[in-house]
Amino acid sequence: MPLPTIESPKYVLTIPSTKQSVEYRPFLVKEEKILLLAQESNESTEMMSAIKDIIFACTFETVDPKELTAFDLEYVFLKLRAKSVGEISNIKVKCSHCETYNEVSINLDDIQLTWPEKEVSSKIMLTDKVGVILQHIKVGNMPALGDSDKISGETITNMIIASIESIFDNNGVYQSNQSSKEELITFVNSLNRSQINKIEEYISNTPKLEHIAIFDCDGCKKENNISLSGIQAFFE
Repeated sequence: MPLPTIESPKYVLTIPSTKQSVEYRPFLVKEEKILLLAQESNESTEMMSAIKDIIFACTFETVDPKELTAFDLEYVFLKLRAKSVGEISNIKVKCSHCETYNEVSINLDDIQLTWPEKEVSSKIMLTDKVGVILQHIKVGNMPALGDSDKISGETITNMIIASIESIFDNNGVYQSNQSSKEELITFVNSLNRSQINKIEEYISNTPKLEHIAIFDCDGCKKENNISLSGIQAFFE
């Protein structure tokens, strides 16, 4: 006689950048093992690969992680983790006054994406005749950016190319995914600093996971109001 199967509960979340509603389920034991192995490796590439695999599996293979933006990926993973392991995450936060580490409990359901107060248009005119339509950089394009701790000219060029959805002029619209890498590099290299600044302003103006941790320090007893941002901040 076959063993009984256990049905996982289903939930619904909304992809922030596209507003698409998708069903998802909590992690299973096999996915938790993948995550633990990635955490033990201390390799950011291993961790990213594990997160992408888990998102794909837990959304019933309906969400391609490569097509998500970085903030989509963090938001979706946060929701998965909350339903899988629990809404409360206990983390160590350094006091801003005496630098004592304090254990702080964070309710993951309280963490939301914070959108920039200033809205920057995705349509940018570079000259009177030539402009670009920009997009938030997708996870699938991120390996081309290189090591984020070492910002080089090549990294900046790749970041700008990844953010360009299309280029237009009086003659038509040119989709970046239909242009060669060499053509896009030539285009970016032809821009001046003022034009690059306009594109970089859009790139930097992206939403992020953020939460204010309020606690009295165990060491100096002073109150702290510390902003936590990025998915790494909410897990040990």
